[in-house]
Amino acid sequence: MKLTPTPITAVIAGLFAGIVMPLVWPRLGDETLNWVFAFLLVIALPMHVLVVGFNQPRDAGQGGLNRALIKRVAIWLASAVAAVAAVALMRILSL
Repeated sequence: MKLTPTPITAVIAGLFAGIVMPLVWPRLGDETLNWVFAFLLVIALPMHVLVVGFNQPRDAGQGGLNRALIKRVAIWLASAVAAVAAVALMRILSL
């Protein structure tokens, strides 16, 4: 199965990271290995698969920048921040 990163998949990865990480955060405790695994499974792996991709061509545009990748990363970050804000707002309103 070939998965091509798009802005939609970047939004999905950002929403997943932004919703799951705040819910997992309080349960991680002080064990460093738990933090490493949580970061890898919740943030790094979905971001790599759905935003960066595996077999991306190394087409550099003007100035050596891959504008499509930068756009997907910005979309991923914005959706993750929005999801974290939504989770925080839901927690505040439930008090």
